[in-house]
Amino acid sequence: VLFGSRVRPKALAALGGVALLIGLLGALVGTLLGDTTGSLTSKKVTLAQSGSPERVDGAISKVVDAIMPSVVSIQASAGEQADTGSGAVIDGKGYIITNNHVISLVANDTSGQGKILITFSDGHRAPARIVGRDTKTDLAVLKVDNVKNLTVAQLGRSDDVRVGQDVLAVGSPLGLSKTVTSGIVSALHRAVPLKGEGSDTDAVIDAVQTDASINPGNSGGPMVDFRGRIIGINSAIRTESGGSVGLGFAIPVDTMAQIAQGLIRDGRVHHPELGISAKQTTTVTNDVRTGAEVQNVAANSPAARAGIVERDIILKVGDRPVTSASELTVAVQALAIGQSVSIQLIRDGRIVDVPVTLGSD
Repeated sequence: VLFGSRVRPKALAALGGVALLIGLLGALVGTLLGDTTGSLTSKKVTLAQSGSPERVDGAISKVVDAIMPSVVSIQASAGEQADTGSGAVIDGKGYIITNNHVISLVANDTSGQGKILITFSDGHRAPARIVGRDTKTDLAVLKVDNVKNLTVAQLGRSDDVRVGQDVLAVGSPLGLSKTVTSGIVSALHRAVPLKGEGSDTDAVIDAVQTDASINPGNSGGPMVDFRGRIIGINSAIRTESGGSVGLGFAIPVDTMAQIAQGLIRDGRVHHPELGISAKQTTTVTNDVRTGAEVQNVAANSPAARAGIVERDIILKVGDRPVTSASELTVAVQALAIGQSVSIQLIRDGRIVDVPVTLGSD
């Protein structure tokens, strides 16, 4: 379920009050990660470092002090409709990362009334424009002009993220800006489809899963580790009731950085492509196997050229197991355009390895 929150403009004023709701539910701070971080800018937040893995008094508040100046609230409106969400400053020139579904209302507006308003943590407001967006990863880059002394978020690395480590989710859930909740990373590499709710997003993300409480309006805001480094962009929740009692999912920071750099440079990005559609299926050879059954193969696609045919059941892409169509999507997206990879599949009851060179969408 995507959770960009859509409300009428009159309701935005009622939700505009600043509320700092710091969740202190985290247990112990996980082992501190390595010092090397990625960034899209030369300007970085300077963080106090500690050699002790144990939580010191006030650890959460120190992380909040470090990350909060780089977190923004986003209001996207067109006519009588409006969406709210969150974002983070990723470059001192005014570039801001968020979810595509937060701003797609404005991107698809044909009336000329669409506008995006950014509210910074100090209360300052500025209009923003869309630099580029990617419906296949649900990411978008915005830009504000003539805003000085921006605090830029520090980026972590996806390879450093561990299941069980403490994290914070920061953003504007339900229109309440500067909200912080805590939890842990409860799983990695969770294939999560993102689609619908008034957005043109049609993505599957290789998500970081968390139990930190997140709600509508958190979309596009950062998930951070206990050094204040972004490790994901909060994008979806899964819950039985539609509230915050459930699981949250974030786009990994490495994916975010790669897509953001492409959008800033070119205004658009391309993705590796296999050229098939598939569905989940279970088959029995010598044992029970679950994979992605090929339903259609596009003509002259990489899959067609490699000899993959309908009813083949894909079990692996390289070393990554595939048990569903969503997992097939993220396995391919994790590779590079033009990269050669071995696809393991079942055909007529036999396991076959097929070399494929990926194309571009």
